[in-house]
Formats: sequence, structure tokens, C-alpha cells
Amino acid sequence: MHEDQPTVVLEAVGRRSRKGRRILIGLLVTVLALILAAAAAVYLLTEKLGNNVGRVPDAFAGIPADSRPAASGGRTFLLIGTDTRSPDPTTGRDAPAGVSAGSQRSDVIMLARVAVDGSAAAVTSIPRDSWVDIPGRGTNKINAAYAFGGAPLLIRTVENLTGVRVDHFGVIDFAGFQEMVDSVGGIDVRVAAATSNAGVAFHEGLNHLDGAQALAYVRQRHDLPGGDLDRARRQQNALKALLTKAGDDLSDPVGLYDLVDATSRTVSVDDTLTNGGLRDLALEMKGLRPGGVTFTSAPVAGLGREGTQSVVYLDERAGVQLWSAFREGTMAQYVAAHPTEALAGTPN
Repeated sequence: MHEDQPTVVLEAVGRRSRKGRRILIGLLVTVLALILAAAAAVYLLTEKLGNNVGRVPDAFAGIPADSRPAASGGRTFLLIGTDTRSPDPTTGRDAPAGVSAGSQRSDVIMLARVAVDGSAAAVTSIPRDSWVDIPGRGTNKINAAYAFGGAPLLIRTVENLTGVRVDHFGVIDFAGFQEMVDSVGGIDVRVAAATSNAGVAFHEGLNHLDGAQALAYVRQRHDLPGGDLDRARRQQNALKALLTKAGDDLSDPVGLYDLVDATSRTVSVDDTLTNGGLRDLALEMKGLRPGGVTFTSAPVAGLGREGTQSVVYLDERAGVQLWSAFREGTMAQYVAAHPTEALAGTPN
């Protein structure tokens, strides 16, 4: 053996080792580049969707700070649907610049609270005809607050009524709801008894509804035993069905994107909810499933009339318990103790 052979061998091994390290480093750099590219794509995608969302300016303007309830854990949203009959959007990105969200009365009023870890949520409807005190306007139907003073007056009215602090505000019109339902290929709801509305027939049992049919479903109040109260339950049932369909679409990125895209284009939120805030909320709620959402309605003492108006009188005593549970994040326990107040599996 030549004396310099070990040196040659060692040099060859060293070259192979350096080459191996270069290949490994190259692979790591490539993987890192792909990860960064993917992260950038996700960021740009969420920015695009976030930019689609209409913003309601000054939703909390003029609400005296000392009159507001204390903040509680989780995030609370005041969600409303407007009762415009226009086929054109009045909320979201495509709403004309001259349309004011507060120019209509609110048809749907819901408080939604999401737990800090996003694993559970509670949704409680407030009947639109609830006879309540509206600050500066006297006693009137709660849905008049939105027409009188837009988001700030409705938020203040709801906070005074419930003792629940509203963190964010969201509004959608019925045209937007219809588009959201169509984006997921329709929803499935159960109906207690055959009925019809706006030319759409609903049979007893399971019904698959497209956007237009779902709109007729949530708008119906005539021929329902509870009138507006049953309509509020139908609105919750449709929301639950939409959440269920969204959960099914988690394994279908295209379907999920279509829903998120439709939502971003048709919903308006308060201008304190930034794109970053929307991303954080999405991350917080990624583990939320329909089974983790509790649906209830504000307790009702009875129906009556005030002048020419049909109104709903809320049960203030029972409401104290419900709103306390809502604030404290114990709605699941509340429903367990008051099962008749939960949304039925097959509402009218």
C-alpha cells in the first residue's frame, strides 16, 4: 500500500461528507422556502378574504364607557340580520356605497359567545318584537333600535337588557344568507309539520333546502303555532344546519373556501375587528363543532299588544338566570337544568 493512500481515502470521505452536508442543507433550505411560501400564500389568502369583509364604522361610537357591562371571558358577538326585501345586497362588500345598514329594522337578533379556547359557543336569540327600553327613545320593539340609531343604539339596548358586554358586531341581509347557503350546496333541516311559505312547500321530516328555499324557511311566521317565536327558532335551526355543513366541508378545502368566500363578501363587521383579528378568531374556533354550540332563546313571559303593535314581553326573572349563565360561559349547564329552553331537534 502506498504511504499516501490513507490520505487520499480520507480526502475522498471528506468530499463525500461535505457533499452530503451540502445536499442536506439544500434540502432543508428548499423545505424552509416551501414552508415560507405556503405561509405567505395562507397570509395573502386570509388578507384577501379579510379585505372582502365590509366594515361597519363606529359601531361603538357614543356608548358611555361607564354604562357598559364588565368584560367577561371569551368573545361575545351581537349578530343581526336585516329585514330588507331587496334582491340586491345591503351588507357586505357588494353593498352600494349609499346604503346605510341602519336604514332597516333588524329581523334577526342573536348574541353569540365563543369560549376562550374556542371549544364551545352559545347562541341566544332575542325576539325582534321584544318590548324593551331603548336609551333615549323610550319603550319600543327592540328591532326599532337599529333603525333609530344603527349599531351603537342596538348594542347599547342589548347590553342594558342582558348585562352582557358586546365585543363585536356583525350584520348580514337575507340576500347574503341565501348566497351562503348556496355556497355549501344547500342545508338540511327537519320540520315538525308540513307547511309552506312564499311558494315553497316544506314536508314533515328532513328537508334539503337551497338558498331561496332556506330564505323562505327562515322568513316564515304565518301558519306556525308560535309565530315570530317559531321563526326565531327556525333561524337558529338554519344557522345550526349551516354550521353542520361547514363542519362536513372541513375535509373539502374547495367547499370550505367557497363558504368562507361567500361569508366574507356578504357579512359586515365592526371596524375594530381587523384582518388579524379575523385570523385569530378562525384559529381559536378551528376545533368548534356544531355539537359544541348551545342554542337558546330569551325567556318569554307572553305576547300582547302595545297600541297597534304586536309585541313580545320578556320574562325578566328567568332572563336573569339565562344571561348570568351566558356571561359566565355555563350555558351547557343551564340548558341541562332547563331542557325546554334549548332549540328542539325538530322545531316548527
